Amino acid sequence: MNIFDIIGPVMIGPSSSHTAGAAKIGYVARKILAKEPVRAEIDLAGSFAETYRGHGTDRAIIAGIMGMKPDDERLPQSLAIAEKNHFPYTIRTVKIPKCHPNTAVVRLWAADGDSAEIEGASVGGGNILITKLNGMESAFTGQYNTLIIPHNDTYGVIAGVTQALAAFRINIGNFRLTRQEKGHQAIMTLEVDGDVSRELLTLLRALPNVLHAVYLHANE
Repeated sequence: MNIFDIIGPVMIGPSSSHTAGAAKIGYVARKILAKEPVRAEIDLAGSFAETYRGHGTDRAIIAGIMGMKPDDERLPQSLAIAEKNHFPYTIRTVKIPKCHPNTAVVRLWAADGDSAEIEGASVGGGNILITKLNGMESAFTGQYNTLIIPHNDTYGVIAGVTQALAAFRINIGNFRLTRQEKGHQAIMTLEVDGDVSRELLTLLRALPNVLHAVYLHANE
């Protein structure tokens, strides 16, 4: 157990679940987009939907989308900052069957039309669980260094990625592959030991049939 699971995260309040965790969900969505977002749509479910104004969940998610961490002193002013920067967003309350009580769906768009969508839950103590990436099932927490690699579902892609990691002496702690349909887009999620260098990321992005490679450092 991590010491922060006991004492809680370093954060701007009032709630580790509704504020710190929400900020992390927004931040992960930004990283998945891998570009500066210009528009956001946010769906809140469960207790997020019921109490988001009082607990600052809306401010926290927008802060994360704009690149702020849970302990950023600007977090309480994130909505005003978004308005000042002409950053449009919508927030809806929805019902998602069988979801965690603190669940958010975040959709982001970049200026060139690229988009990203994640579904994530704040599971307590500032920790999160990402359950969907671009409509595909997922399961990662961000507590470990994580590579997310969208790619064309064809032979040799997984081998190329694992060989690149081996060349840089990066060990894989956990691996998950999801796809919506055979032969279409798939997503690799790899929790790894050690840090991923810029050189390795560049190599991964250049591999045949790899569409992108996103790196989430555990300390982000």
